[in-house]
Amino acid sequence: MESFDPAELPELLKLYYRRLFPYSQYYRWLNYGGVIKNYFQHREFSFTLKDDIYIRYQSFNNQSDLEKEMQKMNPYKIDIGAVYSHRPNQHNTVKLGAFQAQEKELVFDIDMTDYDDVRRCCSSADICSKCWTLMTMAIRIIDRALKEDFGFKHRLWVYSGRRGVHCWVCDESVRKLSSAVRSGIVEYLSLVKGGQDVKKKVHLNEKIHPFVRKSINIIKKYFEEYALVDQDILENKESWDKILALVPEAIHEDLQKNFQKSHSSLQRWEYLKKIASTSQNIKNDKCGPWLEWEIMLQYCFPRLDINVSKGINHLLKSPFSVHPKTGRISVPIDLQKVDQFDPFTVPTISSICHELDVIFTSEKEKEETDAESDVKHRTKDYKKTSLAPYVKVFEQFLENLDKSRKGELLKKSDLQKAF
Repeated sequence: MESFDPAELPELLKLYYRRLFPYSQYYRWLNYGGVIKNYFQHREFSFTLKDDIYIRYQSFNNQSDLEKEMQKMNPYKIDIGAVYSHRPNQHNTVKLGAFQAQEKELVFDIDMTDYDDVRRCCSSADICSKCWTLMTMAIRIIDRALKEDFGFKHRLWVYSGRRGVHCWVCDESVRKLSSAVRSGIVEYLSLVKGGQDVKKKVHLNEKIHPFVRKSINIIKKYFEEYALVDQDILENKESWDKILALVPEAIHEDLQKNFQKSHSSLQRWEYLKKIASTSQNIKNDKCGPWLEWEIMLQYCFPRLDINVSKGINHLLKSPFSVHPKTGRISVPIDLQKVDQFDPFTVPTISSICHELDVIFTSEKEKEETDAESDVKHRTKDYKKTSLAPYVKVFEQFLENLDKSRKGELLKKSDLQKAF
């Protein structure tokens, strides 16, 4: 993997926006089949330029307009906002109060920094393979619920380029949801509550909601390796005291004694489970199998940024944007291969520009020897780089959107024929 030098970013971005950004797929996504008049034209984009210059309320007539502007501005970051009642670039000419956000995908933002109280390997912006499992579990838990509990079909998961993941739910009915309904959905998906001062952030009782049960079943698949081996959450007194703060005081003494005799997090966890489900403890104090579940959820359950999901006019970083600190591209994640996704193998802007240079040089040599070469037959540049498989994942997502749109249109025409 090419090392990334932020000083080279301006030059690399020029090449990226000129030859590698997948404009046609990108436009195809946000145009949603052109079914609704002016849907793309009323969409807000915001660009962050060099030195943190931030430009909101950009909007474009069509794909070519968007391409020209991106190649002129070479944004360090692209954010996508709502579809408004008027063209965002004309918002100053609209009567006060008339310019309103009307639709947007339902979005989720999961950031590793929100797990700093429960991960022991890294903190703040740093990530490693030991804590990335948190993101794997988050995608599995949230995606299952969006699909099965809510029936949402079109879910695009994207790596943020540094330390988190984003989800865009793009179903037509979902894009129309009010802020209140969005809040309700995020509320349903949130279990870890309370700020830094709150020690115990998850509270369950005998009645376990099916959503919680299903989430626990997903966590169980990862818990031993992630929490007890990689994070070693019961390694020493300092780490197990954090867990004792989550269990009833009546069993503290017993656990302390046993933990000191045990030799590993695995052994200590087994003993905690045994104590929690011993009948006399259940009678005396609020113990039960849900006690171990509360700990599992506090350490592993997804932590969503509620405000990002709730507001219709909230901006979120665009897929295929470049992270200016790491140089990594915000690439779509293949839901069939969530467990295999590795943020450290995601292409950087330097690596794909370098791949392009190598290809360009060899093609030039080939052209010189073969004067008849037809430029029209050139394959798209991104297809020759390691960005290609990620664009393919995006195309598959667009394919499904198209299919379901055509299905809806057929249903409508059939209904009209029936009358």
